Amino acid sequence: MWDYTKEVMEHYRNPKNVGKIDDAEAIGEAGSLVCGDALKIYLKIKDNMVVDAKFQTFGCGSAVASSSVLTEMIIGKPLDEVKKITNKDIADRLGGLPPEKMHCSVMGHEALENALSKYFKEDVAPHEKDKMVCTCFSVTEKQILNAIKDNNLKTLEEVTNYTKAGGACGNCKADIQAILDKYYGSEISKAKPILTKTQRIIKINDIIENQIATELRKDGGDIDLIDIDDNKVYVELKGCCSKCKNSTMTLKNFVEATLREMLDEKIEVIEVEK
Repeated sequence: MWDYTKEVMEHYRNPKNVGKIDDAEAIGEAGSLVCGDALKIYLKIKDNMVVDAKFQTFGCGSAVASSSVLTEMIIGKPLDEVKKITNKDIADRLGGLPPEKMHCSVMGHEALENALSKYFKEDVAPHEKDKMVCTCFSVTEKQILNAIKDNNLKTLEEVTNYTKAGGACGNCKADIQAILDKYYGSEISKAKPILTKTQRIIKINDIIENQIATELRKDGGDIDLIDIDDNKVYVELKGCCSKCKNSTMTLKNFVEATLREMLDEKIEVIEVEK
């Protein structure tokens, strides 16, 4: 079970301002029922002040709590103050959220931004006009970039925690990493995060399947991951690769060099024959 604060549990068990406002001046939406989390927030605005706010949400306890506390944060506040609220402010008001649930505070912030953009008649570009990165959770490149900028995210895991992108099939992980690399330049590539044993196995498998195998298959070769034992990676190799043909590098050395560059300099590749 997630380690929730008493504030999160209170807002989950006794959510404030649930419902809708029929004559709301602005309605903001975020998330999608298809993805599992969705939020709609209603704002009643008078004299440049939020005089009432209500929400309807479909999601987990963190989504309910984030939406509930957000309405309390904005009721009675001038729009200039409301505009400055961030997803971190939402999480902080709840006493913090588990890393894996930070996307709930982001959803609350996105719904608020959406409502304010409509109220001020700003151009709210639909997601279809933005590059879709994660099709499983309908997360766009702009949403990922905003999460990175607003929360100083540095790793793929952090992006997934804050946006859910990459949390399902995983096909978009390379695209997410490319966005991180582009935003930070070479900093991300140089900073290799400390991984748990499970994360390390997943990462090795991902590099082999999406980077190394792709290169080998260009020449009719292939690679099968047989086993992982700490820093030793056992593989079955087939064929050759274009990068090895005109150099002293062997196929095994190519695989080892790639894994060392992308993950850990201590990795040793051991070739297994079946």
